[in-house]
Amino acid sequence: MLVNATEMVKKAKDGHYAVAQININNLEWTKAVLQAVEELKAPVILGVSEGAGKYMTGFTTVAAMVKAMDKALNITVPIALHLDHGSSKDACLKCVEAGFTSIMFDGSHFNIDENIATTKELVETAHKNGLSIEAEVGSIGGEEDGVIGMGEIADPEQCRLIASLGIDFLAAGIGNIHGVYPPNWKGLDFGALEKIHNATNGIPLVLHGGTGIPEDMIKKAISLGVSKINVNTECQLTFAAATRKYIEEGKDKASKGFDPRKLLAPGAEAIKETVREKVRLFGSENKA
Repeated sequence: MLVNATEMVKKAKDGHYAVAQININNLEWTKAVLQAVEELKAPVILGVSEGAGKYMTGFTTVAAMVKAMDKALNITVPIALHLDHGSSKDACLKCVEAGFTSIMFDGSHFNIDENIATTKELVETAHKNGLSIEAEVGSIGGEEDGVIGMGEIADPEQCRLIASLGIDFLAAGIGNIHGVYPPNWKGLDFGALEKIHNATNGIPLVLHGGTGIPEDMIKKAISLGVSKINVNTECQLTFAAATRKYIEEGKDKASKGFDPRKLLAPGAEAIKETVREKVRLFGSENKA
């Protein structure tokens, strides 16, 4: 059941849990996520980066695949199809046209005035077409599709300005990073998170880089207004590890080494287990 993400994220904020955004990269990945959330009766946001969209031959192909799979698998839980880190107005508009139900404009790499101007314009377009929209202030650390952030701490006043434009949820840098967290990572800045939460009049907040953040930090972030948590790297790691193990143990010989349905099955099962773990940690099981 494809919907925009507004209501599911608002419900999460009111219920003191977080909706998982799981990024997808291919058919097997998407199927595994949908089957896992249906099993747990949990809402989910399917994130699609610009790079993943290009890999899957375009946003129109992604939207058609997700809609067809949603119907074929008889999915009953709310599913949002969301552009993750849209780097430009053009990327966001392509997703609107393709049939996505949610978009993110990441204007954190622009100056605040340009971020505000473009976000304001996209809020109007998104809402006119029934989509939810996420914006960002303070770049998230690490690298995602070639966009590198140093893990800035977002300015609460800039967050207030962006939130006032009518966006549905806000990603704000609080020391979180994409990818694997280094051993010397200082952790999330909860002082900054609390200031941002207070400055934005209780708008649902988004925590990017959800892989590897300790459970106690996740729960504290949720208590301070985080209502959506993104997971990508952990799925990539578990998918790769399961596939590698399958090949190294020689199990692919049973399929003569060339049946992709068997070769990719262990990775898909690993993703299902990762989704189960995250949904339960974020508290969104049985919240559909």
